[in-house]
Amino acid sequence: MRKKLTLILLSAAAFLATQKVAGQEIRGNEEKIKKMHHETLDDPYLPNAYNNQRTSPAYRYTNRVKSTPQHSSIRTAQVNVNANGQNILGDAANEPSIAVNPRDAKNIVIGWRQFDNIASNFRQAGWSYTLDGGENWTFPGVIEPGIFRSDPVLDWDADGNIFYNSLTTTPDYFCKVFESSNGGVAWDAGTDAHGGDKQWMVIDRTEGIGRGNIYSTWSYYFSTCVPGFATRSTDHNRQYENCFTVDGSPYWCTMAIGNSGELYIGGASGMGDSLVVSKSVNANFPDSTVTWNKRVMVYIGGTPNGWASINPVGLLGQINIDVDHSDGPGRGNVYLLAPVTRSSIGDPCDVMFTRSTDGGLTWSNPLRINDDQSATNTQWFGTMSVAPDGRIDAIWLDTRSAPAGSDSSALYYSFSTDQGQTWSVNEKLSAPFNPHVGYPNQDKLGDYFDMVSDNSGAHLAWANTLNGEQDVYYSHIVPYTISGITEIAGNTGILSYPNPVSGTLFIRGLTAGSRAEIFTILGEKIHSALSAGNSCEMDLSGQPAGVYFLKLMDPSGNATVKKVVKK
Repeated sequence: MRKKLTLILLSAAAFLATQKVAGQEIRGNEEKIKKMHHETLDDPYLPNAYNNQRTSPAYRYTNRVKSTPQHSSIRTAQVNVNANGQNILGDAANEPSIAVNPRDAKNIVIGWRQFDNIASNFRQAGWSYTLDGGENWTFPGVIEPGIFRSDPVLDWDADGNIFYNSLTTTPDYFCKVFESSNGGVAWDAGTDAHGGDKQWMVIDRTEGIGRGNIYSTWSYYFSTCVPGFATRSTDHNRQYENCFTVDGSPYWCTMAIGNSGELYIGGASGMGDSLVVSKSVNANFPDSTVTWNKRVMVYIGGTPNGWASINPVGLLGQINIDVDHSDGPGRGNVYLLAPVTRSSIGDPCDVMFTRSTDGGLTWSNPLRINDDQSATNTQWFGTMSVAPDGRIDAIWLDTRSAPAGSDSSALYYSFSTDQGQTWSVNEKLSAPFNPHVGYPNQDKLGDYFDMVSDNSGAHLAWANTLNGEQDVYYSHIVPYTISGITEIAGNTGILSYPNPVSGTLFIRGLTAGSRAEIFTILGEKIHSALSAGNSCEMDLSGQPAGVYFLKLMDPSGNATVKKVVKK
């Protein structure tokens, strides 16, 4: 194993050296890519060394890390836990994917690469689900015990069914898509979906003819159906069509659905500092032969990369593409975000962003999201998602607070409410951790994180080592006030709970005759009540998930304003 790893790293070093020339053609190095990045069955399965009986407290964190005068909140919970909510010692988990039920935001499912024993890199399709918005998680085990599986990608359809795309190496990089119709509690036997290494999947949730279509693509250089490297199901996962090619051959890619059902794929191009975006406007038609608009090369100012010391046998992150589905001024915008090596300034990795306002035809100049002033810090695993109201969320791991020579990384966050033209001041939302702790006989933290945004905030699935092992976590990030409404401490004796709230909000400590009002983040008043005594109750069960403001005015005109999250 050591000799094999050495060969991989030497190949990686040679490959990365070729990428340091901006704009250099690197497609000719496909053989090096193949040697470096593909799933292989190296070790036999090993059960947990302690039979899952040795445990420790699971890591949980709920607080505000005040990195700026205005600050976002975060709630973090470990998801690969036993029935008692405890961390299982001796295992590892990474490369998570997350899906939030569009019909019930409290129902969230996360899948990941599960390593039962850190002495073996044999991985399986692990998953966990929550029915209460992430407060408690159930980890039933793996979908197919004893079967090597990797590269999990999860998504919901509009009807509340969840799908789990998983890669195996036997035979030859085939993928299966498993379906759950009960919120991720249990899965069917799966449907063969062709496949290849580093696949991605997206499901059409529009009201158009493609509603329910499932699309998948993967790296062209590891495919079960050469020359094809993409497929679709137009019959709700019963079967997948013969493979087809994607113009531009994007790899390390993600996918997005436009407002009219058009399909976007954004990925690495093999052309130095440019990404590639492929778009089909007929893939949503069930009987069509999928065709592509001419590929668009998008200058991003750096090169997608991997095999750096911070993540020795993994990527520094994937390319993220998403679409604005809001009814606001950004509707239809297409966004790209990627962690890239910027050889032109000697920066190991920055998080770069660009946008298109014309359906992917033209793109803005790239914008750096991380606001540190040094070119020596590493910003990696950049991940982006877009909320229904148009807010763009971005997270990444960042070494800016690490001692010199250390890879210690912390979670950072920024958001945009003006279609990506400007971004909030970067916020540090976690303690720093050592990414090299707890490797499962494979030196990486995975290849990607995953995130879904709604109007209440960002739902993030990520891996870290904050408990001294490599485990998978769920974080709910609520951005600080984005509407011009600010919290006012006012009467500090007033209590409002629970927060987040799903039904009734209880308010205590009021002055008799006080008025309680609830506003949306846009300033629209949706609820008002007078207190008869020192308490008041407000039913928010009929309101959609999101961020609201509770304004409390006593008879003398003194105001208290609190942020309330409806889940």
